[in-house]
Amino acid sequence: MDCYVHSSPAVGVCGVCGRAVCRDCVLADAPRLVCRSCADSTLYGYEYKSEMSIGSLPLIHVCTGVDPVTRRPNVARGVIAIGNIAMGVLCIGDVSLGLVSIGGLSVGLLGALGGAALGVGLSVGGFAVGSVALGGAAIGFSYAVGGLAIAPAVIDGAHCDEAARAFIAEYAPRLVPPHCR
Repeated sequence: MDCYVHSSPAVGVCGVCGRAVCRDCVLADAPRLVCRSCADSTLYGYEYKSEMSIGSLPLIHVCTGVDPVTRRPNVARGVIAIGNIAMGVLCIGDVSLGLVSIGGLSVGLLGALGGAALGVGLSVGGFAVGSVALGGAAIGFSYAVGGLAIAPAVIDGAHCDEAARAFIAEYAPRLVPPHCR
């Protein structure tokens, strides 16, 4: 069997595309054999890292897809991280973890916005947990506003605590429901 690019003898078969490859065409051989064209293919994702960095983190890191060698999802790590999985200061992704996070599953220290938002500060989402939680189901350490709200001070369909109403009226007056005015 010969290499699909060169006429030299093949050393194996690419684990991604299944073509025979010679030693010159192999990019990685552990944990599985991958040819250069598959590893360089945008079919498996996209990556951009800015040259500017703050400490060890690039200022901007955009990373999607999977690693063709390990078949693990690529992770964006940067001050501004954007990707399927994002970790950093400002994160946008399906799963995001950082200081301020936006995503399907969002974990943020200062703020989290997402389908499920978990944070120490402000959390907004379908399911939100945080000091101030706004969402369909909201669990707050201090305040909660939502269809199902659990906190020391809550605003939900049945309750309107004065402390929660005053807090929400100060920072977001349009969010105060009619039954609390």
